[in-house]
Amino acid sequence: MDTATLPDHRTAADPVALVPFAAAHLPGALALSQEMAWPYRREDWEFALRVGRGFALERDGAVIGTAAWFPDDADHASIGMIIVAGAAQGRGYGTRLVEALLGAAGPRTLLLNSTTEGRALYARYGFTPVGTVRQHQGPYRRRPAETPDPGVRAMAPEDIEATARLDREATGFARRPLLERLIAAGEGFVLLRDGAPAAYAIARPFGRGHVIGPVVAGSPDEARRLIAAALTRLDGRFVRIDVPDSTHLSSWLTGTGLEQVGDALTMVRGVLAPTGPARLFALASQSFH
Repeated sequence: MDTATLPDHRTAADPVALVPFAAAHLPGALALSQEMAWPYRREDWEFALRVGRGFALERDGAVIGTAAWFPDDADHASIGMIIVAGAAQGRGYGTRLVEALLGAAGPRTLLLNSTTEGRALYARYGFTPVGTVRQHQGPYRRRPAETPDPGVRAMAPEDIEATARLDREATGFARRPLLERLIAAGEGFVLLRDGAPAAYAIARPFGRGHVIGPVVAGSPDEARRLIAAALTRLDGRFVRIDVPDSTHLSSWLTGTGLEQVGDALTMVRGVLAPTGPARLFALASQSFH
């Protein structure tokens, strides 16, 4: 959406402007996420700004709201990082942000992960629930008996083609540029089948420590092997991983010491078309999925 097309709802009584999100908004956005007890660092906001686009609500130079969208191609996008300052809630600002995102994204199929409080708002705009995400996190301690998995190795540059193909099978999205940025920011792993990459995982710095995701695999066993390989490199670190409830990985993650601390409702407007057989076992982020 071009800046000139943004609706201007400012009045003398409510001088709040909706503007494209820019680097100047980063300190205010960080303060908003801290108010919400979200674990974002400034670096996490900067990463989101590089891989996506967004909007900010400004009042007298202060950021009182944010929202972002992450286009994967001409047909799909995810939306997230929708925050309204506590003192400004209940005045329709969340609606303004969502309408700005929908206008920018156009006819794309849209995916988001919603809090309980946000569900009714998104439902009004045609989003329907398709699943639940379980958030697990905590300090990870490697067990002495753990040994390297000979079927899992570090991701190499030549693996990106296979990684992007597997990811599209699992999500229905063409998001190679995002994957390349995630890999550059962290560390990738591939699981080999008949000598070729058949599954992958990425771990990168985020929030209080590291996040493991996305994880794309053909079975829960393959996903567990990849997650275990990533965890081995994170001994003593704080780790977060967000898994769809349909993967049935929650009890296993709890057994590794990563407790479930929350959940989110995955909602979609449009049609998702993953082809498989690869499946998404962990999210890169609840914002850009």
